[in-house]
Amino acid sequence: MTVYKKISVKGLNIFFREAGDISKPTMLLLHGFPTASHMFRYLMPLLSHKFHLIAPDFPGFGQSSSPDHTRFEYTFDHLAEVTTAFVEELNLDKFYMYVFDYGAPIGFRIALHHPDWISGIVSQNGNVYQEGLGKKWAERQDFWNHPTETKRNSYRDAFAPATIKGQYTFGTQPGTVSPDGYTLDIAYTRTAGYADRQLDLIYDYQNNIKMYPAFQAYLRQYKPKLLAVWGKNDPSFIYPGAEAFQKDDAHAKVAFVDSGHFALETHASEIARIIINYF
Repeated sequence: MTVYKKISVKGLNIFFREAGDISKPTMLLLHGFPTASHMFRYLMPLLSHKFHLIAPDFPGFGQSSSPDHTRFEYTFDHLAEVTTAFVEELNLDKFYMYVFDYGAPIGFRIALHHPDWISGIVSQNGNVYQEGLGKKWAERQDFWNHPTETKRNSYRDAFAPATIKGQYTFGTQPGTVSPDGYTLDIAYTRTAGYADRQLDLIYDYQNNIKMYPAFQAYLRQYKPKLLAVWGKNDPSFIYPGAEAFQKDDAHAKVAFVDSGHFALETHASEIARIIINYF
């Protein structure tokens, strides 16, 4: 059974899902954009016999506190700091980590600062390589190099219902993606202050790319057991980003599924089998 909880962390209410036997190895599941921990709703029951699973919503996402962006710094450094405090509050000192999309730069920051915590990593379309950046990132580089209010506002399209639905369905077979996930994500875009906090994170994403060399150095030094399982048709984080892990980590295994960015929507059972067979 999955249970739903909240815990106070640094003055914030952090919502999280928990499943599995606490005597089993823990796996921390870190979601991406524009979603929250509900993206793991299919995967958690499939892994709960093997792992103790913890899936938080980051501040500003899902059911966690979402302070106004004028009172809370929406940067990936800060989200990693809060997530680290969340881990410490739960007394987790050894765990596997499943990272997706935004969860990758947050999770790899945690691994960089606390390598002793990490038993292994699943990166599902969680990029830390230049090779994995799709075409859209060139346009964002222009915004980062020459930021203007007009360019910032142009990214409000990223929260449009059609854009969010497209993130779920692009690269998938027709009729294979349930509307549940993207409908909930669209509902969250209508919460107060959503656009401003997400626009702050889009601007800050440049600092994740600047940290890629540090993340790669972590992989070379510690060589964690790592599974890069990728929706191969993802246009945002393209599949060479999965293959690139093998340059730096001799323990990296790469697996592709015939899906897009949100591969768990269509291939949760296959991804669960791959994880169980690998770890």
